[in-house]
Amino acid sequence: MAGNTLTEAGASYSKAVGFVYLFNLIVGTGALTMPLAFQNAGWMLSLVVIVLLAGFSYMTVTFVLETMATANATLFLHKKEDFVYSRQQSIHANIGDSIDAIANAHSATVQEDLDEKSPLLKSEERDKTTIKNYRDDMFDITERVELGKMAELFFNKVGVVLFYLCMVLYLYGDLAIYAVAVPKSLRDVLCTFKHSGNGSVDCENLTLKNSDPCWESSSLDRADVYRIMVAVFAVALGPFTFFNIQKTKYLQLFTTVTRWLAFMIMIVLTIIRLANNGGQGHPTVANFEGIPNLFGVCVYSFMCHHSLPSLVTPIKNKSRLFIMVFVDFVLILLFYALMSFTGAFAFHQPKDIYTLSFLPDPCDVKQPITNLAVLQYYLALFPVFTLSTSFPIISITLRNNLKTMFYREERPFSWWVDRIVFPLAAIFLPIIIALATDEVEFLVGITGSYAGAGIQYVIPAALVLVSRRAVKADPSISSLNNRFTSPFKHTFWVILVFVWSFLAISFVTVNHILTNK
Repeated sequence: MAGNTLTEAGASYSKAVGFVYLFNLIVGTGALTMPLAFQNAGWMLSLVVIVLLAGFSYMTVTFVLETMATANATLFLHKKEDFVYSRQQSIHANIGDSIDAIANAHSATVQEDLDEKSPLLKSEERDKTTIKNYRDDMFDITERVELGKMAELFFNKVGVVLFYLCMVLYLYGDLAIYAVAVPKSLRDVLCTFKHSGNGSVDCENLTLKNSDPCWESSSLDRADVYRIMVAVFAVALGPFTFFNIQKTKYLQLFTTVTRWLAFMIMIVLTIIRLANNGGQGHPTVANFEGIPNLFGVCVYSFMCHHSLPSLVTPIKNKSRLFIMVFVDFVLILLFYALMSFTGAFAFHQPKDIYTLSFLPDPCDVKQPITNLAVLQYYLALFPVFTLSTSFPIISITLRNNLKTMFYREERPFSWWVDRIVFPLAAIFLPIIIALATDEVEFLVGITGSYAGAGIQYVIPAALVLVSRRAVKADPSISSLNNRFTSPFKHTFWVILVFVWSFLAISFVTVNHILTNK
């Protein structure tokens, strides 16, 4: 977000490639917490909520795309004004006798043109056509304008501060989820001790606790091993925050293949279990107490708005862009529903990190869903592979946003503050949160319900509202056509998003207070 907020689009690609990139961007680790959230909230209520949230998320995506186009037109006008001003300064710096010579030459040229009137008129018509087409293309999304730059273009100082505050809180929550999910996955793979009882297991009452031994006859309990893994995670990945790194093409390919292989394996295994009447889950139709976490999980799972400029700008042909995004959202919704429903009905209680449900656990099912150890441990370690590669990228993004929030041109940062304090500030809080709790579903719910809702609903709605007013107030672009105007162009839809956000966040907050969470 911070730093170079306006850059070239980069290497371009087709709409089909953009379609796949958007799908991969949205379907991330948030999906791993959905089966448990579905089971807790009830299958019918969960279906209604996720459809609603998908619809509102798509609406605000179109708001971001419209604002991106408006920002491109606004920046074009700024560049034009700067160019005219610089030309005027250059001309004024060279006034003198040459002005008379230029004026005489110009008069002679005009007289010659008037002697050949017909060609001149044809040239004028051609120039007017060219200018008109050029002006209509001002709204093309040709330069990558990040959300931070859009906030600086259209918000006042208070709005910019609130934007970065929301972004920073979301990134902190994101890093905390990563700092919990990876050590927890490692802990559950390493800890081999399981309750055995007297040869039978009561899955209705028996659960593994953090106070249980990690290994038989071991002095280390599961909580101790978890904290050790948090420390290992911090030492291994934390130092990357002090440097600048970029995700390579091969790393993206590796994480994409790993992710989709894991998702497909999980879906196939649960479908096989359900087809053989081996389902252990019995979710209710509706349980309103589960809505707060479900809301946060679903918001988090549809998050893509902060990365849209980097993803959409390089697309070569942006015609019917909204249709492409709509089809993507429909497929993602179907994918989430398939994975969540199969998981909710296949397991007695899915783990908050869904991949851990596929490890043999007498507290969940009587028989493992698969006897292939390679699949069990591949799925259990899947979050370790993908989240570990993303953690440095997110932490560097958070570091840069913190710098932008506190930067003052009259007081530049010292080397110590720039290179040491901000990186430590980025990773310190997530590690502390990870040491305090290992509840991934709760962290996802909180991050999605508050900061996530701000980024996904409030900020896009505010940006499109303010940018539309800016266009109307500027006569140089108010008459031009913005082909990226959202299908939800009436102000009613913007107000609806604000109302929905307020009601949803209020409901979640009240529920947390009443349940003492």
